[in-house]
Amino acid sequence: MKEVLANRLARMLCVKSLVTLVLTAVFAVLALRGQASQDFMTVYTIIIAFYFGTQLERTAQKGDGGT
Repeated sequence: MKEVLANRLARMLCVKSLVTLVLTAVFAVLALRGQASQDFMTVYTIIIAFYFGTQLERTAQKGDGGT
């Protein structure tokens, strides 16, 4: 159990994950203030799609494609 938790924490600390988490926090703050511009939302959407797309591809390559 500790090994699984440590592995997940290590993966969360990679640069791609940190950028995604920070960007999500910034998006949340801007959205709550009503200051999220269309340009920011476009960039945010692209980065989130890239992040989850690479996660899905990695899972599919391991053979855990959810089927």
